[in-house]
Amino acid sequence: MRKMLTISPEKCTGCRTCEVICSFNKTSEFNPKAARVAVISYDEIGISVPVMCMQCDDPACMKVCPVNAIYKNEDGTVLINDDRCIGCKMCVSACPLGNITFSPVENRVVKCDLCGGYPMCARYCPSGAIQFSEATPTNLARKRLMADRLKEVFGEVNV
Repeated sequence: MRKMLTISPEKCTGCRTCEVICSFNKTSEFNPKAARVAVISYDEIGISVPVMCMQCDDPACMKVCPVNAIYKNEDGTVLINDDRCIGCKMCVSACPLGNITFSPVENRVVKCDLCGGYPMCARYCPSGAIQFSEATPTNLARKRLMADRLKEVFGEVNV
């Protein structure tokens, strides 16, 4: 069965462990700016939200790629073929949640790739705010709800 990341902002403590472990796993540096996850803090309402690629069913980033460098693998993970990518950044503009970026450290477009099926952010999240679990109808509905909420929040703050 397919697995997916689910986010529970109410559990997030804002520790940013996910950013640190992700950056280390991807670049061998403890540099949150190189992470494929970003923790956004909303101090006025007292929550933090880990944000990463939601592995959309119908990814806008994939649709706009002029060289078809973005694709879904057999388990549904949206990936970037670095050999095909020309760095035009159209995918960055197309993502409604801003979860695909250009990394100046790596000089390429990057996004969450679920760490090849073993996401470090979920493995090391001390509060359980990030989970990697079976894609059940309940989890899929929760993922859609979270994506809709993030779109509303990001739309308001123009991220």
